[in-house]
Amino acid sequence: MFTELFEDLGLSKNEAEIYEVLLKYGESSVAEISTRSKIHRRNVYDTLSRLQDRGLVFEIRLKREARYQPVDPDRLLGLLDEKRGALSKALPQLKKWYRSDEREQAVFIYRGIEGWKNYMRDILRVGKDYYCIAGKGGWMDPRLEQFFPWFIKELERKRLKCYVLFDHEVKANNHPVTKHVGPHYRFFPKEYSTNASIEVFGDRVNLVTNIHFGGLEEDFSFTVIVNPQLADAFRTWFNFMWLSCKAPPTARGGSKHSYAP
Repeated sequence: MFTELFEDLGLSKNEAEIYEVLLKYGESSVAEISTRSKIHRRNVYDTLSRLQDRGLVFEIRLKREARYQPVDPDRLLGLLDEKRGALSKALPQLKKWYRSDEREQAVFIYRGIEGWKNYMRDILRVGKDYYCIAGKGGWMDPRLEQFFPWFIKELERKRLKCYVLFDHEVKANNHPVTKHVGPHYRFFPKEYSTNASIEVFGDRVNLVTNIHFGGLEEDFSFTVIVNPQLADAFRTWFNFMWLSCKAPPTARGGSKHSYAP
């Protein structure tokens, strides 16, 4: 039930399953743990040893056998704090390496929902206003339910503006994404809907395919182009399209601007 959560916190699959068994059933022998977790006894011993090293399980010595009991789940928060502390110490050097490898021009690929999160983090890191051609509400894909609110708060904190030309379906279905991107959005006519979009911020141009109204395909990738001149060109073309699209009424959150800055 919670094994995936435990794995996300850094436990291996066996560690997660055994820790959950101990939380659910309490003090148990190796044989009981093996039966309930369906993990071979030999692997149970090794896994219990690692869980003890992590401070998540302790051993109770009895005459006939050893039994094991979990510690309070609050310990999981401690693991997160330890990882955060270690990362904070390493970040200055990691950022130094990362920035030293940045190039004025580059092309790379992001894949899957985690790649999509990385691109959203890039928007925050680059710190420049965001422009989107043929937006579909992909930021509100159900798999981003926990991530999206944090992202929007960071956009607001950094005072980054979003200028979005949405596909017609966003308007027709009254998609809630328009309530989050700010007042600067317009809509393409119905006949111009596609399964692709283009996003520009700073020196980056993202070319996204296999994207549909309100979400992303299960297994998708998109191309990121780092090129200042190309990004400037796309912003110029964006301005032309912006002027060609009718602004929604300001009472519904439409833009008062006749053009994108």
